[in-house]
Amino acid sequence: MPVILVRIDDRLMHGQIVEGWLKIIDVDVVLIASDAVAQDETQKILMAMTVPNNVKLVIKNLDEAANVIISGRYNEEKIMVLTISPSDVLYMLDNGADFKSVNVGGMHFTNGKRQLLYNIYVDDLDLENLYKIHRKGIEIDGRVFPRDEKTNIMRLIEREYLAVYKSVDTNK
Repeated sequence: MPVILVRIDDRLMHGQIVEGWLKIIDVDVVLIASDAVAQDETQKILMAMTVPNNVKLVIKNLDEAANVIISGRYNEEKIMVLTISPSDVLYMLDNGADFKSVNVGGMHFTNGKRQLLYNIYVDDLDLENLYKIHRKGIEIDGRVFPRDEKTNIMRLIEREYLAVYKSVDTNK
């Protein structure tokens, strides 16, 4: 199954995805990998309303999403995977899913998060998980739209990660 794009975007299915990504990249299936959304019928209905008719929407919890990727169930189709957070991506990788890159497109500000790029806010756990994803050989780029220049954000992640975890080590 060709996974065309894995994207971290805490809003999941929204205008930037529909108007920006789905009109540019050629996918047959959007796989939303989220434990919370998989259990929320209202969210499922709302997300289904936004997907163009020519694209199939599949919503699975993280275990099921990893299994869908591993199983080859959609081998004949091109897939875009949407997740809410780096921990979701890491979970799927740790459970056998295989892909080469991750796009970080929208991690918005909430209390306790700091700005990494104009559209990416992270806390310590996000940094740790992004760092672990990268250590698995996964390319991580930061961009909002597919026509934006790919920005390798690993240098920023490593700098922040080392600042956090180096200070933790010196306090032991």
